[in-house]
Amino acid sequence: QVQLVESGGGSVQDGGSLRLSCVFSGSTQCMAWFRQAPGKEREELATIRSDGATSYVGSVKGRFTISQDKAANTLYLQMNSVKPEDSAMYFCAAGGTWIRCTLGRSVFPFWGRGTQVTVSS
Repeated sequence: QVQLVESGGGSVQDGGSLRLSCVFSGSTQCMAWFRQAPGKEREELATIRSDGATSYVGSVKGRFTISQDKAANTLYLQMNSVKPEDSAMYFCAAGGTWIRCTLGRSVFPFWGRGTQVTVSS
C-alpha cells in the first residue's frame, strides 16, 4: 500500500513557474503525474522509474520536469513556461511496474487526491 499527498498547486500567471510535490509512504518502482481539466479526460504527463528514467507527453516535454527525492519520499513536478491550457487538477500516482514504467504503459493502483493549478492569461 502506498499513500500519496500532493501539494504546491495554486494560481500562476501565463509564462510563470510552479513546483508540485507529492509526499508518499511505502515503496514504489514507478510513479507518475497526471492531470484532469473539467470536461476532459485524465492525461498522463510524465513517469519516473526508481532508477531515474523518465518519459513525458509531448505537450509538456521541455517545460515540465519530473523528479524524485528518495530520502524525503517526495515526487516533484517542476512546471515552467505554464500556459492557460495547463490549468487542471494534478494528481500523483504510484505502484507501476519497473518494466512498464514509460508513458502510457503502466497501471497505477495508488493515487493522491490532487492539487489544483490555475494559470491566468
